[in-house]
Amino acid sequence: MARQTAKPGDRALGMDQPITRRDFLGSTLLASGAQLLAPLSPAELLAAAPGAQEWNGYGGVGEYSPSNGNTWEVLAEGHRLRDARDPLAGRKVEETGESYDCLVVGGGISGLAAAHLFRRTASDARVLVLENHPIFGGEAKQNEFDVDGRRIVGHQGSAIYFVQYPRSFLAEFYDSIGLREPRLAYQRWGGTGAPMAIGRTPYDAEGLSTGQYGFWFAPGASGGGTWVLDPVGKKFAGAPVGEAERAELHRWYSGQARARAPFTPPAYEGDEVSRRLDAVTLEDHYMERFGLTREFVRRYLSPDLGGGSGLGADALSAYSEYAADTLHPYERKGEAVQMFPGGNTTIARLLVKVLIPSAIAGEPNPEGVTRNHVNFPALDAAGSPARLRLNASVLSVSHEGDPDRAGSVAVVYSQGGKLFRVRAGSAVMAGGSWTTKHIVKDLPATHRNAYAQFYRSPCLMANVAVRNWRFLAKLGVTGCRWLGGGIGTYLEVCRKALVGEVPPEIHPDQPIVLTLKVLFSYPGLPTEAQGQRGRAELLSTSFREYERRIREQFAEMFSGVGFDPARDLAGIVLNRWGHAYLSPQPGFFFGSGGQPAPREVLRSTPFGRVVFANTDLAGAMDHRYSILEARRAVGQLFDFLVA
Repeated sequence: MARQTAKPGDRALGMDQPITRRDFLGSTLLASGAQLLAPLSPAELLAAAPGAQEWNGYGGVGEYSPSNGNTWEVLAEGHRLRDARDPLAGRKVEETGESYDCLVVGGGISGLAAAHLFRRTASDARVLVLENHPIFGGEAKQNEFDVDGRRIVGHQGSAIYFVQYPRSFLAEFYDSIGLREPRLAYQRWGGTGAPMAIGRTPYDAEGLSTGQYGFWFAPGASGGGTWVLDPVGKKFAGAPVGEAERAELHRWYSGQARARAPFTPPAYEGDEVSRRLDAVTLEDHYMERFGLTREFVRRYLSPDLGGGSGLGADALSAYSEYAADTLHPYERKGEAVQMFPGGNTTIARLLVKVLIPSAIAGEPNPEGVTRNHVNFPALDAAGSPARLRLNASVLSVSHEGDPDRAGSVAVVYSQGGKLFRVRAGSAVMAGGSWTTKHIVKDLPATHRNAYAQFYRSPCLMANVAVRNWRFLAKLGVTGCRWLGGGIGTYLEVCRKALVGEVPPEIHPDQPIVLTLKVLFSYPGLPTEAQGQRGRAELLSTSFREYERRIREQFAEMFSGVGFDPARDLAGIVLNRWGHAYLSPQPGFFFGSGGQPAPREVLRSTPFGRVVFANTDLAGAMDHRYSILEARRAVGQLFDFLVA
């Protein structure tokens, strides 16, 4: 295959720079614009997709380098499972001879928490976790870069955690895995001049209230792009929009948007307010609550208004905005919101450390699991009461005998091109709904119908390593947002928690990772169709094309303040999550038309010795729900086993 032809301007963008990036072969953006609406099946899209190298791209350095998002290998295995009528047909299955008390499918936070909770309840139990990625964590993983000899990290997906009520279940759970001091210390300002406003997460927009924030309006028919700095303080003066829109933007971002009528958020899940919200879209709710126009919501607030559920507000239940708030942190803001340098990677590592103490050397605390490496052979050591098997894609889970009687569960998984069968007394399905519905055989019709109402949407987390952030300081901002096109919609400089090899001070001369969160929202299309179209775009766009777009965007926005993409951009890692978010449509939480809520069918009714976990059963993509759903599922198992 011929090498891809360079485009005009590639050299100026730095597309030829040695940023520890693989040398890619011929591939282009294979589907765009109207083509994304073409009636291509997922199998056809997969056949036309870029391929392993062009999909995975550069993975960074360190333990997480072979596992940036859903790699091509994981993607291909998942699609084979979905498309095959019988993934075991005609293939030899080797018997491992192993038997466990509990087998957990999925090594993300929910699966690891389920294994931990099962062992806490039955300390002599033998547990096996099967994970299809090269390293555990699910979306709680990180990317690592080596920039001019300095190691810097960014999160792949799951980012923040919350300080909990003392003696609550979640507070005690954190304590049980070694997170005994949940409030972290963070970098202090080390630059010259007055300290700049820098938050502790990529979602703080700390500079918005201090004037150290900017809005970039992308180039339009009238000419080049426009910066509006200190947008709230200047009431969006100079924005290339009409006067009414400037006033509305200021009203929203200044926090002056007030309800037209009194509104009391839900007091608890299932109350009258929450059920009323679940009957309408989030878009309609915000239009009514704040007097916004549909055009304003879709042009300026979508998809970020529904960002916690992956799509724009038009596709989501209004209750999705409040679902996570029913888990009140000990403090509602400020110190309650915490983030490790690599996001919730640290929580996943703490879980593995408590399950398999020899898996990571050092003390069982955040510092210990951050500074020390994973002992991969120890994860699946023979004789260990808890084992974690990587690169193991589960293809089949089935009861041997009557599901409601004593017996075992047989699990077939693929590893290294071979199929293996293992048995267990029970199983926790802790992977996402999009795979579980294919893996568990002979699911009752009620469960299959429920899973058919789980709609997932994709997300691309692009971590961009820059050699310094002097260009942002020169512009006078620590964060910005852009409107009218581009990759993602915002970026933020963050003060890192002082865990691991993090310098105590932050200043503009340091290399940092800037995270671009890319959601795929297509207002006006049904919820399911938006997710499908987003996956088509994600699937068919090469790494090189995304890299070019990011470089072009940074050059367009920041070249005026000295940014040179060929010189200053040190590396890019793309984390493609094809089913990142559960996108709950109206009626998902509490049902509609007299039918039960799809999540409740799966939460309330185990299938014999098989129970269901994962945060998508809560309808809120929050790691706390990953843990709580695991707790519920494990409790159901013990109810069944002792009955």
